Amino acid sequence: MKLYIIAGEASGDLHGSNLIKALKVQQPDIQCRVWGGDLMQAAGGELVKHYRDLAFMGFVEVLKNLRTIFRNIAFCKKDVLDFQPDALVLIDYPGFNLRIAKWAKKQGLKVIYYISPQIWAWHTSRVHDIRRDVDKMLVILPFEEDFYKKYGVAVEFVGHPLLDAVDGRGYTVHDVSQTLNSKLQTSNLVALLPGSRRQEVQRILPVMLEVAADFPDYEFVVAAATSLPEDYYRPFLEKYPNVRLAQGQTYELLRRARAALVKSGTSTLETALFDVPQVVCYAGNPLSYFIARRLVNVQYISLVNLIMDRPLVRELIQSELNKNNLKTALAEILLPEKSAAMRAGYAELRQKLGDGGASERAAKSILKFLQ
Repeated sequence: MKLYIIAGEASGDLHGSNLIKALKVQQPDIQCRVWGGDLMQAAGGELVKHYRDLAFMGFVEVLKNLRTIFRNIAFCKKDVLDFQPDALVLIDYPGFNLRIAKWAKKQGLKVIYYISPQIWAWHTSRVHDIRRDVDKMLVILPFEEDFYKKYGVAVEFVGHPLLDAVDGRGYTVHDVSQTLNSKLQTSNLVALLPGSRRQEVQRILPVMLEVAADFPDYEFVVAAATSLPEDYYRPFLEKYPNVRLAQGQTYELLRRARAALVKSGTSTLETALFDVPQVVCYAGNPLSYFIARRLVNVQYISLVNLIMDRPLVRELIQSELNKNNLKTALAEILLPEKSAAMRAGYAELRQKLGDGGASERAAKSILKFLQ
């Protein structure tokens, strides 16, 4: 059996790698040709394109890189036809993957979508395209199953794969480097997670670092993404000699952290599953954000608040993400009563996400569907 798997971000690479592992346990001779990253390649996927060459964030950035995007789409179509897979497995990354799904359906290929695009947040009309172009939708958030069933999409809730990764159940996590220095003071460690894209880091990390300078009794460590070279972060840290850098060790940092400042996205959920009080940060291209605010129809930006359907964690977005606001928010979550209340909310969050084993269930569902 042959699968063509497409992921375009760091989180997709993580979940794709664990899916490949689960597939190979259930069907050892399966072949997986992939767009993703180092983790999917290490799991046994034949890597065609790395996500670091695919990640364009925001409307303006996409417009600037349209020529590259169209070249990638054309290359992908040819590569899929040459490989002749039994099915495409698309992981999130909707701007690219929904185009490929539409094309693949016309070619008579089976299309499975694992980890839904957040169309329930914006551009809900895309659900009709998904019903037309996707044969099987595997979702990881509990409310997504009801959303898709309402529109007649073949859908299955498999649970969230982060539960397995965070709990260390034999699955790949982001940590790929050496163990952190044992001299780090766990009780006073604050983790900084500024994202995995250059645009994110450029806009978010400087504000995080400004705040770090006002907490001399705490040790701040930047969780550097493996998708960016370590040297990229050095200029940001030049004025902050007491801030450390740890590349590819996000989970090890979160295991030790007392609090965290986190760029919105999958990392907010990872931080919650490690039981770390957090402040959610987001700052994007002003024009892209202006357009997005007029399209988005959800109240929150973080996965934690979306799943809980209430403001469990503080969100600082665009102009709200400044030194004073972030300093105040961090000071609050360092208070024992505030951190205890947030951790109680995290316990509810785990219950909503269900049991572990998402990767195995997703692999089983894919193989059963194809057989």
